[in-house]
Amino acid sequence: MSLNVTEKAVREIKRIQSNDASSANAFLRVMVVGGGCSGMSYKLGFDSQPAAANDKVIETDGVKIIVDAKSFLYLSGTTLDFTDGLSGTGFVFTNPNAKRTCGCGSSFSA
Repeated sequence: MSLNVTEKAVREIKRIQSNDASSANAFLRVMVVGGGCSGMSYKLGFDSQPAAANDKVIETDGVKIIVDAKSFLYLSGTTLDFTDGLSGTGFVFTNPNAKRTCGCGSSFSA
């Protein structure tokens, strides 16, 4: 299993990279960190390269994504999407491993 990235999310990642020279050739790092009202939160950022030998590197339509081994345990099978609807704009995670999520969808428990 891996992290799935929708076409809309890929387009948005590429748009961000094209508007920011420092992230143009960077990897998107996807992490799970402690915090949030349900216990764990998602965190996104750009890295110039994998930080550890056991980082998972996933490439989708030219976008390179890094997930550390611990986060991958929680993210396996997750879909990363991007929404720009009336409810708000941003990246959205659909995580089959989440047992409970908060009302805003930014944190979860597994």
